[in-house]
Amino acid sequence: MRRLIFFLLILALAGYLPVLWLRSTGTVLTLREEVKVIGVATPIGVVAVNPHGVREFRAVLEQGGQAHTLFLRNEPGVRWNLFRKQENPRSYEFEAGTRKTPGLRNGRASLRLEAISNDLRARTDSLALEVEVNTRPPAISVDEGQHYITLGGSEVVAFSVSGYWTEAGVRVGKYRFRSFAREDQLPGPGRERAARRICLFAYPYDTPEGEVPVIYARNPAGAEVTARFWHKLFRKQFRMREILVSEAFLNKVLQELDRGGTGEPVARFIKVNSDLRKQNHQTLAELRLQTADRPLWSGPFLQLANSSVEAQFCDYRRYFYHGQSIDEQVHLGFDLAVTANTPVAAANDGKVIHAAPLGIYGNTIVVDHGLALQSIYAHLSRMQVKPGDAVKKGQIIGRSGSTGMAGGDHLHFSMQVDGVPVNPIEWWDSHWIQDRVLSNLRYKPEKH
Repeated sequence: MRRLIFFLLILALAGYLPVLWLRSTGTVLTLREEVKVIGVATPIGVVAVNPHGVREFRAVLEQGGQAHTLFLRNEPGVRWNLFRKQENPRSYEFEAGTRKTPGLRNGRASLRLEAISNDLRARTDSLALEVEVNTRPPAISVDEGQHYITLGGSEVVAFSVSGYWTEAGVRVGKYRFRSFAREDQLPGPGRERAARRICLFAYPYDTPEGEVPVIYARNPAGAEVTARFWHKLFRKQFRMREILVSEAFLNKVLQELDRGGTGEPVARFIKVNSDLRKQNHQTLAELRLQTADRPLWSGPFLQLANSSVEAQFCDYRRYFYHGQSIDEQVHLGFDLAVTANTPVAAANDGKVIHAAPLGIYGNTIVVDHGLALQSIYAHLSRMQVKPGDAVKKGQIIGRSGSTGMAGGDHLHFSMQVDGVPVNPIEWWDSHWIQDRVLSNLRYKPEKH
């Protein structure tokens, strides 16, 4: 009897092993982000998908006949369980570069990723990638122009980048402004030859005194170089204004922007004026990504015809309710008024990228003019365009109104450069447009 039982167990085991073997499956390896260049410390993320799990994962960088192990992780082996649950994908994060592997040299290398399945077969799958080790930052050649910049204003700088690069522009403190190819250059980063670039940038109103704008360029590995350019900055004092919050205005704001809210009315008003304002500004800033890589506009921008200025760019406002100061905010545009429901024209040629209610700004239209320059039309009673529409300078796109946080019928008009609010008054000036912007947008031979 015992022999029979033993014999049956052997037969069962003999049938069980092929099942385990056949149930083995391969591991699919994918990078979270494409990796072409490895520098001093390049982060790499890998996702491994195998229903049985991964027993071992290894990342190796090979160069000049030497193999450098960048990462190794082992898991407890599970071989004999026929009824295993499906394992979730595994994520691996590690660093590649000369900081942890000083033996690397600039030049070509091979990154090999290996995963062993956690089952009886222990199948090995791999992914090999050709990469370049490059710790050299690109080089910048700056134009010889003179740049006069006003606090809260805009400016254009032209420069060339050589070497292997993926990002180049102007940095002003915490802000970065993208560059674009000049008219004689094909777009696209990562070129080995010199590339001429232009960058429309702002000197934001809240930039600390002494902050110097610099041109920067970086390669895919994060190596960065900066260069200064001739500039003269004119600081200015912005106005202080007091806003008296009436009972009617407070109720209007809460009814429109905090309907259904609970709590003390003044606290709700402050929350709208502060928190919702920040959210709306973030939404506007993110629209910078929806821009053309060439100018869509020409000549000066239009101010609302026959309008009177009720508020200016960067007015510092203090809000008073029943004689008590309750909040402070900065007004980042011009309030322009004519009569109720005045036709509002596009300030210049461009493409509509937003036409919808936007919190404190009410019905809002945003027009992209290319090179990350955008105009904003807020508090509208009507919107006569939709996202994707091409508009011409002077085309009626809506009607003024009092939607959002507006105490009366007017147009809130503002402009932004790469998501940063700038003073529109410069863009209304034909001489400034010609001298400071258009003269830099087209290629002129560099001096040697």
